[in-house]
Amino acid sequence: MKLVFAPDSFKGSLRSAEMTEILSEEAAKVFPEAELVCIPIADGGEGTVEALIASCGGTLESAMTLGPDGAPVQALYGLMDGGTTAVVEMAQASGLPLAGEDANPMMASSFGTGLLIRQCLELGVSKLYVGLGGSATNDGGMGMLTALGARFLDARGNILTGSGSELKLIDRIELDGLMPEIFATEIHVIADVNNPLLGETGATYVYGPQKGATDMMLLQLEEGMKHYANMLEAAIRRYADSLNIITGRDIRHEPGVGAAGGMGAALYGVMNGTLCAGIDAMLETVRFAERVQGADLLITGEGRLDEHSIVYGKICGMIAARCAQAGIPVIALVGSMGPGAAALYEIGQTSIMTVVNEPMTVKQAIENARDLYRDAASRMFRMLRMGQGMKEILNS
Repeated sequence: MKLVFAPDSFKGSLRSAEMTEILSEEAAKVFPEAELVCIPIADGGEGTVEALIASCGGTLESAMTLGPDGAPVQALYGLMDGGTTAVVEMAQASGLPLAGEDANPMMASSFGTGLLIRQCLELGVSKLYVGLGGSATNDGGMGMLTALGARFLDARGNILTGSGSELKLIDRIELDGLMPEIFATEIHVIADVNNPLLGETGATYVYGPQKGATDMMLLQLEEGMKHYANMLEAAIRRYADSLNIITGRDIRHEPGVGAAGGMGAALYGVMNGTLCAGIDAMLETVRFAERVQGADLLITGEGRLDEHSIVYGKICGMIAARCAQAGIPVIALVGSMGPGAAALYEIGQTSIMTVVNEPMTVKQAIENARDLYRDAASRMFRMLRMGQGMKEILNS
């Protein structure tokens, strides 16, 4: 028997690598003869660095950088392929949990993520993966570009450091100070959303509220982002030839440029990054199709399974679809089920189990996530063993 474990993290409580470890331990107790394959999964947000390193090999590195509020934070990044490939996730330096209860997208900056990218480029990597997701920022990547050598100035010539409130103040953008290593590096931008930069479905209006934006802030941020887009497009045209920036790219409407508060626009439009759908990029990088061949069952999961998991191509839905093509049954072991979760049943042979085993608050579930997940995994494998025994009886 071959069992494959490919869960996404439960945001804020369980890492995907931690979950595959628990699944392996509990499976071994019930199916000691089984071949166990662990493929920790992430889609560009929290846990992307650890998931890629756990799935592909490499090393986790630690660096001091700045959080979204400018306070020092310790962040992880990954090195793979003998140190020639680096993996950075925005959540490590500019993530919403780092902003705490005082999250304010007017003041939050992506500068710390830029510092992490800078450190990786200074190591001489030839390929860089940047995971976008879980950000506290809405600065269009202005802070990141500043950390990499760009200069943003207001009408008086004062240097701006990068935040949502400063987008509307930009009078001139100078890109000639950007690190030359940027344009000698293959940059892959892993985004779990396909939002444009502007408008009702853009970075500000869709994700601003969860970052602490009030209605008034949303209006100010959107106006600032429109101005930023105008100024950035002009700067790209001005520096395209001298910096070898790819021209003709639409930083306003291309799906994914609105990811992480518009960070996608800067990586795509200025740094020649390739935008990749988060789960597609991850599954390709970890050689998913190759590693699940011959599997008897795959176990995946995410914190909350609902219609978005299916309609918007999140991890459970995408993995179920790929397994359906290969004839592999799938169980989604999830934190909770929301409206539309049952749509997963229409994709191949699938089932859903939740980890919560009694009435409790979300806070209690998060605090006890590891024990709850282990208990649910144990129950699931015991049920599978019973089912296997019943099949043998029926076939005898």
